[in-house]
Formats: sequence, C-alpha cells, structure tokens
Amino acid sequence: MKQIFLVQIGIGGVGRELVEQVLSVRKALISRYAIELKYVGLADSSGVLRSPTGLSDDAIRAALAHKAAGGGLGELPEGEAGQAWQSALPSDQPVILIDLSAASGQETGFVEQIAAGSRVVLANKKPLSAAWADFVALTQHGATRYEATAGAGLPVISTLQALLDSGDSITKIEAAMSGTLGYLCSELEAGVALSTAVRAAHRMGYTEPDPRDDLSGADVARKALILARTCGLPWEMANIPAEPWFPAAMAEVSRNEFMDRLEELDAAFAARVAEAKEQGAALRYVATITPEGASVGLRMLPAEHPLASLRGADNLFSFTTARYAERPLVVRGPGAGQAVTAAGVLGDIVATAREWV
Repeated sequence: MKQIFLVQIGIGGVGRELVEQVLSVRKALISRYAIELKYVGLADSSGVLRSPTGLSDDAIRAALAHKAAGGGLGELPEGEAGQAWQSALPSDQPVILIDLSAASGQETGFVEQIAAGSRVVLANKKPLSAAWADFVALTQHGATRYEATAGAGLPVISTLQALLDSGDSITKIEAAMSGTLGYLCSELEAGVALSTAVRAAHRMGYTEPDPRDDLSGADVARKALILARTCGLPWEMANIPAEPWFPAAMAEVSRNEFMDRLEELDAAFAARVAEAKEQGAALRYVATITPEGASVGLRMLPAEHPLASLRGADNLFSFTTARYAERPLVVRGPGAGQAVTAAGVLGDIVATAREWV
C-alpha cells in the first residue's frame, strides 16, 4: 500500500465537503488501488494545522467543526497562527497540493513545489488565469489537474483534453458555465426581481463570498481563459472582455453596500427579460471561444438554441470540432454546488494518486 500525502488550502464550504469525501472513500481506495490518502496539512488564511506523519481523524473533524462555526485553523490549540501553507509541507515527501481557496498569487509557490516533485489539484481558477507562462509551468507534463475550475464536477476539462490528445481541433466552444448566473437567468425569466434572486443565490452558497465576483463576469472570463489555454491559445485575461451585470460605480463600494443597493438594478433587467420574451428568445450569460477570439456576456438566444433550454444552475458546454462539426459534442449538468465541486476535485486527487502507484 502506498501512502499519498495531502495538503489542502481552503477549508470553506467546498473545502470541508472535500475533506469529508476523502475520509469517506479512504477505505475503498485502499481496497481498490492500494492507495491511502493521508492529510498532513490543512491551511486557511489564519494559519495551518499540520502533522508530518498525518493528521488524526479526530483532529481533522475538530478542525472542520471549528471552521463551520466561523473559526480559523490558527485559533486551534494545535494550530499555528500566521503560517502560510508552505509550513505544512513535509520536508522529505512530495504531496498533492489542493487549492480550494480564491487566493491570488499562489502560482509561484505551486510551480516551486512541482519542481520538487509534488503535484497540484486546483479548484481555484486564479493560478491558471495568471500569466500565460505560469499556466505553462503549472500544467506541462500533466503536473496539475484542474477539472473543477470549469463546470464544477462535470467532465469538461478532461473531455476537452481527450479531444485534443486524440488529434481533434477545436473550431468553437460555446458555454453557459456559471451555475450562479444560470440560476439568476432562470429566476428572472420566472418573474423574480434580480435583487431577490441575487440574495437567494448568495444565501444558498451559489455565489462567491462577494457576488460581484460572479456578476462582474470575471469568474466566467477566467473559466473561458482556462479553456482557451487548454487548447493551446496563449491568451491573457485582457483577451477576454466580460460584460458585467452592474455599473462601474457599484464596483467601488463595499460588499454590504452593494447588497443593499441591488434594487437599483431591478428595472433594467426586467426590461431586458421583457424584450427577450417579446422576441421569443431566452436571455443567457454565454462565453464563446474560437481560435480568433472570445466574448463573454448576456445574449438573447433563439428558443431552439441548446443553451436556451438550460434551467437553474445547470451548465452546458458545446464543443464544435473538426470531428464534431455538424453536431457538437455537449456536456451538460449541475455547474454549482459544494458536493459536486468537491467530487470533481476528489476525482483529480485519485487520478493523480494512481499515477504515483
């Protein structure tokens, strides 16, 4: 049996769900693949919890309960306040580094650890949407898996990579890939005010902690950039303009003030929904990627368009390729939710671990 050491960054909702899933499948993985997944470190913005020989289940569950109650790892008796995730790395063993945070600037540290023999699994999109050179350094030779960066647990990245690895070429990717914005579009079509829908999505955990990270279109643009880069396109974020759902002035206020002022957006969006209905169309937030360029924004789609049939938080990815020219290959399913996102990350962890056996 081979022990695989894990260091996880981010113990929020998805992070806690992932830890629970890892603990629940551990015995099955030992039986199936002779692999034992063992946490040696957990890290959040307050500090780390670590053990070079492996954290006990009791210590892990106490940490999860403390986090669920709003505490930080650095506040635990066994925690180390103010320490970065690097302090949780064992000195003599490679690990699988798992990033479920929304932190920026992690890419340099990850590249250093890859050079030292570790591997990386990402749900955090920011390392892959930093500079093109960082994307290459992270992903070359398959050192980083990142299925959950687009489509939560859906097999989107793996499908795209399989198409490319088999010699196919991408003509167009068209996607509604924000469960949050898909949910909002469905609520708007049902006659719900945007302000009401945004607050409900935030309460259910569909949005980022600051909903403007979704409503700005930046999150969709990051996903589009990751898909484009997976296709080998050496683009930067500036190559993918995104249409925001709010005026520039509302980007400058605090999150709480933004949430209080959501009613200011209701009339404009009600008018756009009414216009779409008059034309027999559906309003969807769509990313379109071709070798020539990309766009991200609200579009009125004819009723027969595949994306027009989406409801709720479902995502849909349509791949038009040299082989799938007349009928695109489509991946569709839930694009938000803690359980499915964590499952996508766990799938990457297991695939990485099996490569080490």
